[in-house]
Amino acid sequence: MHSFLLPTNLTARFFFSCAEALCLFQMRSDLRHYLRTHYGDHTFQNLYHWQLFSFDTLLLTPYFVVMIVLSVYGLHRYKLVWQYYHYKKNATKEPPSRFAELPRVTVQLPIFNEQFVVDRLIDSCCSLDYPRDKIEFQLLDDSTDETKEVASAIVDRYRAMGHNIVYLHRTDRTGFKAGALQAGMKVASGEFIAIFDADFVPPRDWLLRVIHHFAEPNIGMVQTRWTHLNRDYSFLTQVEAILLDGHFILEHGARARAGLFFNFNGTAGMWRRCVIDQAGGWQHDTLTEDTDLSYRAQIIGWKFKYLQDVECPAEVPIEMTAFKTQQQRWAKGLIQTSKKILPRVFRSDAPWRAKIEAWYHLTANISYPLMVVLSVLLMPAMIIRFYQGWWEMLYIDFPLFLASSFSISSFYLVSQKELFPRRWYRTLVYMPFLMALGIGLTVTNTIAVMEALFGIQSAFKRTPKYRVRKKGEKSQASKYRKRLGLIPFIELLIGGYFVLCIWYAMANQNFFTVPFLLLFVVGYLYTGLLSLFQGRFERWRTGANLDDTSPKPFPVGV
Repeated sequence: MHSFLLPTNLTARFFFSCAEALCLFQMRSDLRHYLRTHYGDHTFQNLYHWQLFSFDTLLLTPYFVVMIVLSVYGLHRYKLVWQYYHYKKNATKEPPSRFAELPRVTVQLPIFNEQFVVDRLIDSCCSLDYPRDKIEFQLLDDSTDETKEVASAIVDRYRAMGHNIVYLHRTDRTGFKAGALQAGMKVASGEFIAIFDADFVPPRDWLLRVIHHFAEPNIGMVQTRWTHLNRDYSFLTQVEAILLDGHFILEHGARARAGLFFNFNGTAGMWRRCVIDQAGGWQHDTLTEDTDLSYRAQIIGWKFKYLQDVECPAEVPIEMTAFKTQQQRWAKGLIQTSKKILPRVFRSDAPWRAKIEAWYHLTANISYPLMVVLSVLLMPAMIIRFYQGWWEMLYIDFPLFLASSFSISSFYLVSQKELFPRRWYRTLVYMPFLMALGIGLTVTNTIAVMEALFGIQSAFKRTPKYRVRKKGEKSQASKYRKRLGLIPFIELLIGGYFVLCIWYAMANQNFFTVPFLLLFVVGYLYTGLLSLFQGRFERWRTGANLDDTSPKPFPVGV
C-alpha cells in the first residue's frame, strides 16, 4: 500500500513546487515590470521642463527650505549621539570630595491643586535619609480647591511626628511656580535648595547621593534623571517615557559630558542657594523658569552636574490632553527663554561651541511651525516631484527625509539601548508611533510657539497628576480635566487630508511615499481621537462634569 502512495506524494510535491516557483517567478516579473515602467521608462522624460519663474518654483522653494532647516536640526541629533559617546569618560559618577559635616538643606515642594498626590509626595520626602536637624521642608501651596485642607492636615501630622515642615499658602498666585519658589526662598534657612514637583517620589538615599557633589565650590546645580512610575500604564505612557528618556540620556548626557550648557528640569534637582540669588532669582516672564535660571547661572560662570545614575521616579501624563498641556508649556517656554537668553549667551565669554549648542537647544521647537508649512505643501510638492522624475526624489528628497525624520527614531533607540541593553530592541515597535506622535503635536505646539514669538502671555498651565501606575487603575482626578476646544477636530481634519494624500499616491502607484504619509495620518488622527475619547466623551462613561459652564479650579489641557 505504501509503495503506491509514495509516487503519488512525490508527484504532489513536484506539482506544488512547480506552482510555488511559478508564483515566485510571476511576482518577480511583476516587480520588474513595475520598476521598469515606473522608474526605468524614459519615454516621457523630456515632457516636463523646469522653469525658474513658475508656480512650481514658488511652491517648491518653501518646501525645500523647510526640509533643509528640519534636516539641520535632525543632523544635530546625530551630533548629540556622537558627543554622548565621544565624551563618555566625562560622565559624572561619584563626587571627587565629600563634606566633613553635612550642610543644611531646604526641600521645596511646590503644589497647585494636587490633592490626590500630595500625601505621597510629603511621605517620600520626609523619609529621605538626612539628619533631621539639618533639613527643613516647605510645602508651597497655591491651591484653590480642597487641596488646601488636605495638605495642611498632612503637614500638621508630620510636624507632630517631629519633622521640620512648614505649610506656606499664597492667595495671590503672582509668578505661578516661580513666584511660589521665590516666596519660599525668603524664609528658607538651607544653604542648598532641593525641589520636587507633586508627582515625584524621591528614593531615601537621594539627598546623600547628591549633596556631596556640592563639596566642589564651583558647582551651582545638580540634576538627576527622571524615571517613570507609570511607564507600563498604556501605549501612550510608553511612548512618553521613551521621549523623556531621549532627553535625559542623550540631550542632558551629551551636553553635560561635553561641558556645554544644559538646564535644570524644574524638579528632582538641587541648587546652591547663593547661585539662585546671584543669577537674579526665580523670574516668571517665561513659562520655563527653570531653563531661564539655568542659563543665567551658567552665563555668570557656575558649573552644573548631571547625575545619570541617580534616579527619581515620577508620573507621566496618562491622557492626551494632559500630555499636550505639558508639551505646549515647554514649547512656548523654551521659545520665550530663547528670546530672552540667547542675546546674553552670544554676548558672554562662553566658547562658541557652547553658544551654538544653546541655539539648537532653545530654538528646537521652531520645527513645529515648519511642520505646519510642510503639511500644507506636502501633497502639491509630491505631485510636482513625481512628474519631475523619481531620480530627483531619490537623491534629493530621500536624504532630506533621512536627516530630518530618521534621526528621530535613531536618537531615541540609542537612549533605550543605554537604559535597557538587553531588551532595547523591544522598543522598535514604538518608533513609528513616537514619530507620529511628534507630528500629531504640531497644531498644539505651533500655537504655543507663535504665542511666544509674538509675545502673547498666558498662565502657567500645570500638568494634572492622576496617581495611577498600573493598567486598569481608575483615576480620581477627572475634575482637573479641562474642556476641549477645536484643536482635536482640526487634527482630525488634517489627518483626513493626509488620507487623501495616501489615496492619491496609491492611485498613481507612487508607493514609496506611502510610509512617510502614514506617519502624518497616524499622528494627527491618534492625537485628535485620543483627545476626544479621553476628554469630551469621558463624561458618558464616568459621569464627569465637563460642561463649559462647570467651574474649573485651573486651566489644563488643550
